[in-house]
Amino acid sequence: MSTMADYERMAKAITFVVERADEQPSLAQIAEHVHLSPWHFQRLFSRWVGVTPKRFLQTVTLERSKPLLLEPGSLLDVSQELGLSSGSRLYDHYVTLEAVTPGEHRSRGQGLNIVYGTHLTPFGRIFVAATARGICRAAFLDYVPLEQTLADLKAHWPLAEVSEDASVTAPLASQMFVPSGTEHKPLSLHVSGSNFQVMVWRALLRIPPGAVVSYSGLAAGLGRPTASRAVASAVAANPVAFVIPCHRVIQKSGALGGYRWGPARKQTMYWWERVRAQTEETG
Repeated sequence: MSTMADYERMAKAITFVVERADEQPSLAQIAEHVHLSPWHFQRLFSRWVGVTPKRFLQTVTLERSKPLLLEPGSLLDVSQELGLSSGSRLYDHYVTLEAVTPGEHRSRGQGLNIVYGTHLTPFGRIFVAATARGICRAAFLDYVPLEQTLADLKAHWPLAEVSEDASVTAPLASQMFVPSGTEHKPLSLHVSGSNFQVMVWRALLRIPPGAVVSYSGLAAGLGRPTASRAVASAVAANPVAFVIPCHRVIQKSGALGGYRWGPARKQTMYWWERVRAQTEETG
């Protein structure tokens, strides 16, 4: 199991490599930057990222020679350009999203039981809350304290019964970070939002791991080319970190841009997914 210290070291290492890729830093230099021996760093990095530091540096070097931003267009076109089929490897094949009905929203959670727990993940400690129908909230805790995250959940569902039961949320948290190509039961989400927000969240699920799209490209793919600002607001309101992959939306310039749970985490997620996706592509 990854620890918070592992995530912080790997995020620091990835940032170092990305920023200095032109200098082609050695294994010893990267290891020294995160205060580990080369042997220990190589072992930890390979386990955490899924490739060796050398392979990661090669991937970053290659990717920096390409435009990061995919051309605007429908999300299906984006997937086809990457050689993906709409029915097999797209991310929404592994996640089912069910929206709360207007009646359920008006009830303010009356009769709803929500359980929550906190768990370590490859990207730090995460808060996960779920109903009987799926995950309704997930948030990394180093940016917003547990007390505030829990208060926000209860404010959204003031009449719901909210209780802590990490034994229920632990398998959900674990499944959130299983590679999308792994055989497993689809992960269920049970979210509350406006019709427009839910439409945007569903669209995010169609962006494959390792791929990115701009806010304007996402808006165009939804048939709302003038709604980039509204799309950005819906992306920012994402209630389920990582699974609804708002970290795959970037600025039109190609810059990764901000992220609700920290820009360093967004960059780390992008490269973690990108090197794994490239490994799958090359077999």
